[in-house]
Amino acid sequence: MIYIFLSILLQLTLPVNAQQNQNAMWNYNTGRNLETQNRMTEANAYYNEAIRLSTAEINLNNANRDSYVALTYSLRRQLRYAEVISWGERGLRTYSDEHRLVEIMGEAYFYLNDHDTSLRFMQRYVNEVPQGGRASVAYFFMGEIYRFRRSFQHADIAYTTAINLYPNNALWWYRLASVREAGGNFNEAISAYERAINLDPAYREAIDGLARSRRNIDS
Repeated sequence: MIYIFLSILLQLTLPVNAQQNQNAMWNYNTGRNLETQNRMTEANAYYNEAIRLSTAEINLNNANRDSYVALTYSLRRQLRYAEVISWGERGLRTYSDEHRLVEIMGEAYFYLNDHDTSLRFMQRYVNEVPQGGRASVAYFFMGEIYRFRRSFQHADIAYTTAINLYPNNALWWYRLASVREAGGNFNEAISAYERAINLDPAYREAIDGLARSRRNIDS
């Protein structure tokens, strides 16, 4: 009786569209769209619904691949990284070739500061599906790990690969420029800083980096 009451209460707190659509992945995608609009309260309502639907499917042995993906993706958006890993491991035991789980677990390990494990998951993802939908993101995280390790050449390769797959992210161009600058490759850094600024003319860090790199060329 209590469970039924809580389920009804949850439904009443959801936006009308979420009440009408009981698909976990749809709820995740709707939440993600709201998050991009900085409507986090509404987004979390959809993420919570995606989590509820997915876990119900799993507990009833009625889950499919999207059940685990919608669940782990929603948990990742709520910064619940340990749960991403726990559910991701469970999902991979059933769907060992579900590469979306591999990549999202790599992100979770990254944010838990386990960079060695994160790197293994990201490398596994790009090795198995080099043109996968999350390949650009996986390469970006690989670049971040190499940057933290001050392995600037490896970071350059990873960021460059990410950008070749998805060239319209100002942050990624900025990160590429920063490792090139750190490695003393100022001409290449200037080019990457300029690309970041073209995408985001108000990008203060990129503007400052461009000025520094130009000064280093002139000195």
